[in-house]
Amino acid sequence: CIMRIGFDAKRAFSNYTGLGNYSRDTIRVLTTFFSENKYFLFTPKKTLNPRLNFIKSQKNLNIISPNNLFNKLFPSYWRTKKIVNDIRFNKIDIYHGLSHELPIGIEKTDVKTVVTIHDLIYLRYPEFFTKFDRKIYDKKFRSACNRADKIIAISKQTKKDIIDFFNIHENKIEVVYQGCNEVFKSTKNADDISNVKNKFKLFENYLLYVGSIEKRKNLLTLLESLKNLPNKNLIIIGEGTSYKKECLDFIKKNKLENRTKILSGLNLFEMACIYQDAEMLIYPSIFEGFGIPIVEALFSKIPVITSRDGCFKEAGGENSIYINPLSSKEITNAINKISNDENFKKKMIEKGYNFAQNFTDKKIANNLMKVYKSL
Repeated sequence: CIMRIGFDAKRAFSNYTGLGNYSRDTIRVLTTFFSENKYFLFTPKKTLNPRLNFIKSQKNLNIISPNNLFNKLFPSYWRTKKIVNDIRFNKIDIYHGLSHELPIGIEKTDVKTVVTIHDLIYLRYPEFFTKFDRKIYDKKFRSACNRADKIIAISKQTKKDIIDFFNIHENKIEVVYQGCNEVFKSTKNADDISNVKNKFKLFENYLLYVGSIEKRKNLLTLLESLKNLPNKNLIIIGEGTSYKKECLDFIKKNKLENRTKILSGLNLFEMACIYQDAEMLIYPSIFEGFGIPIVEALFSKIPVITSRDGCFKEAGGENSIYINPLSSKEITNAINKISNDENFKKKMIEKGYNFAQNFTDKKIANNLMKVYKSL
C-alpha cells in the first residue's frame, strides 16, 4: 500500500551540518528506495539548500510551507502548532520529526508519528549548554518522546540514554543508524584531488579533523598532540566561535600556523577529495550521538582514531583506534602507530571499509521503512 509520509524538513533546508545532513539523507534514501510512496517536506522556508538539489529530480516529493500571512509572519508558531492543519489537509499517514521535535496536537489526530532523537548531550554534559537552551531542549525532547508512536535513536548509546533519562520503555525505541552522503563512497580521481588541494593550498600530507569547533569536540587536545609531532600537518574542517578563538590562540602561541589550516564552507565533493587524500581522521570528541565523520572516513578508506566509550565503537567498528580524548599522549601514540606501520594501516583501512557497509543507503532505507510499516 502506498503511504503518504511527512517530514519536519526545516533542518534539511536550513542547516548544513549534523541535523541537516541526517534530514537530507533520510529524505534521499527513502525517496530513492521506496519511490512508490508520496513524500511531503514541511518547512517554514522554501529556499533550496544546494545540498538538497537532488529533490528537483524526484517526482514523488511535495514541499509544504506556511500559506497564509499569519503563519508566514510567525513560522516558528506554524511549525510548532499550526502545521497540524496542513498535515491533516495533506492526509499524511506517518509524520516523522527528524530532529527531536513533534508538533503540539498531532497526538490528537489519526496520524502516526515517529521522532528521531540524536543525543541527550544537554543532560549528560549540561556545562556545554546555557540554562535557557537546556530548558527548551528538555521540554521539546521529553514531550516528543512521550507523544510519539515510535522513537528512532541513532545509536544504542542514545537509546540507553532515552530509557535512563526519560524513563521510556525500550520497546518504543528502535535503533536506526545514520549513513553518509553518496559522494564519500566513490573513489575520486587524482586530478580532482589535485585541483582541490591547489584550490585550498593544502599540505602535501596531512592529518584530518572534521566537526564543529566547540569545546565538546575537543580540538585543543589534538592541537596539543600536533605540537609533539613536528613532521605532521593538520587540516581542520569546521566552524566555531569562542572555542575556535581559544584554538587559534593556541596555534599562534605554539607557532603552529604553518602546519594547520582551518577550512569551512566547502561543498561535499571538495570534502570527499580532502578525506580521501588524508593520512587519517582524528575525531577526539568527548561525546556524540553517533559520529558521521567516522563513517565518512571509513568509506573514504582512511584510518580513524576516535574516543573510547559512548557511541564511537558503533560507528568505527573493531578496527579503528580508540583513545582517551583528553590525553594528547594517547592521541600522539595512536598517530605514530598508524604512520610507522604500513601493514597495520592497510588492515585498518580494509577492515574499516568492510565495516562501513553496515551504513549503506539501502540498509538504512530498509530499517527506516521497517519502523514505518510497524505502525
